Amino acid sequence: MQSLLTRAQGAMFRAQGHVNAASAPEFQQQLTNMVNSDATAVLVDMSQVESFDSAGLMALVSALTLAQRLDKRFSLCSVPASARIMLELTQLDRVFEILPSPVAFEVV
Repeated sequence: MQSLLTRAQGAMFRAQGHVNAASAPEFQQQLTNMVNSDATAVLVDMSQVESFDSAGLMALVSALTLAQRLDKRFSLCSVPASARIMLELTQLDRVFEILPSPVAFEVV
């Protein structure tokens, strides 16, 4: 469902498939583990996400909250249209750093 890639100071989490009520607990646990790791920054690449619901959104919010408490950068990239609409409707697109691609994360 997901894959992890750790670099020197940052880590990338590549979400895949359906991020919904059935998969959200595992998704949230993996995000929590990554935020709690030694990485100073976490990027969630959503380019391979097929569907996304409110449970997935809550997992992202939980991970962002943890990252903020730990003073770590937490960003999303390659967000599919269906997930972007949900972020915009909830106005969370103003809260998350949303980048067009993983390359943009390395530049910032």
